[in-house]
Amino acid sequence: MRLYGVLMLADLAAVAGGFLIAGELRSARGLMVEGIPVLVGVLPLFTVFALICEAYSVPALLSVSESSRRALAALGATSIILVTFAFFAQLGPILSRLAIAYAVLSSAALIVLGRAGVAALIRWRLRGVVTKSLLVVDGAPAPCGPDCDMLDIGDGDGAQRPDLTSPARVAQLSALLEPYDKVYLSAEEARREDWITALKATGIAVELVVPERDIYSAVGLGRMEDADTLILSHGPLSLSSQIKKRAFDLALTVPALIFLAPLLAIVAIAIKLDSPGPVLFGQTRIGRGNLPFKCWKFRSMHVAQTDAHGAKSASRSDARITRVGRFIRKTSIDELPQLFNVLIGNMSLVGPRPHAVASTAGDQLFWEVSQRYWMRHAAKPGITGLAQVRGYRGATEKPEDLEMRLRSDLEYLQDWSFWRDLVILFATVKVISHENAY
Repeated sequence: MRLYGVLMLADLAAVAGGFLIAGELRSARGLMVEGIPVLVGVLPLFTVFALICEAYSVPALLSVSESSRRALAALGATSIILVTFAFFAQLGPILSRLAIAYAVLSSAALIVLGRAGVAALIRWRLRGVVTKSLLVVDGAPAPCGPDCDMLDIGDGDGAQRPDLTSPARVAQLSALLEPYDKVYLSAEEARREDWITALKATGIAVELVVPERDIYSAVGLGRMEDADTLILSHGPLSLSSQIKKRAFDLALTVPALIFLAPLLAIVAIAIKLDSPGPVLFGQTRIGRGNLPFKCWKFRSMHVAQTDAHGAKSASRSDARITRVGRFIRKTSIDELPQLFNVLIGNMSLVGPRPHAVASTAGDQLFWEVSQRYWMRHAAKPGITGLAQVRGYRGATEKPEDLEMRLRSDLEYLQDWSFWRDLVILFATVKVISHENAY
């Protein structure tokens, strides 16, 4: 992340420097509109296109040519938007076309120089290594390179092996792997399945080290030192996609909180007048990488009857629900405090809905219904999601209720795109009030 920050600052300095050079060579007035420098609009526009072109990604750090190509593509798109806007806004008499051409060419040259400098810094300080990898060895020894950490389970009691029946053990493994960008797994065949399920759920890139050319839930072939690997997971979102998703969350959440502030205050007062107790109800739920977090809602039940662990789902005629609570649950207003979860960063606007640890489908815990359940936590949970807009919400009275949601959640993670998030948000408007919301 620090390298991406350095690269972004270098790009912004290059673009700003290019426009300053053009102002000196031609006229600074030719790059202004009513006294405002065009650069004020160019910098954020370039940043957006740079993220879209994945100019801040591992390939961009490893190759000067690839890095420059992506950054120059972003600069080219910015230039096209600038020229198009100037044409339709009839700014020809104000803006100097020659000054803009000088600015773009100077910026391009400085961008290439800046990215070459960052590449030299990486080679000098980091020996060309920009990702952190871990080799997990469980009964199948494999070579470990100098740039890769190793976790050797050995013949101990297996306390570090994944236990898919224990949320605490799954969370412990996720916390251990959190600093890494990629995990290599070398395990005995009998132990692979649990490892693969647990590792895929972390959202980290995973590759299986194989002594032979066998295929096991692989999405591609890779290499680690002298061993072949099977790529099991790329993670649902690349880092540039995570940045775009986070920026989108903040761009909508901050204005939404300001706009909804009067409604939040009214609901808080109504809850206080209706029944004694706190306005908000915090429940521990399973978040990204199967790590627990506190999910906030407006309190809709009597304090003495709230369920901190989520063992009992609400029913249509649930006596625990207050009068105000019944209304805010029916209209989904009780979920609005989760906007603060989005602001903090442990939730997203769109993603698989977070569940309480003790949630059940029929008489089975969620992960007892399907061990694929852990994989849905490879990304941040969301206020809304694909399963919700398809109508899968409310109590999970039987295992099939969970399986339909799980299928939608895994589909969302596999086929994530920025535009799909937009579609889901628009579709959510139709299901804010739903027959299964009670």
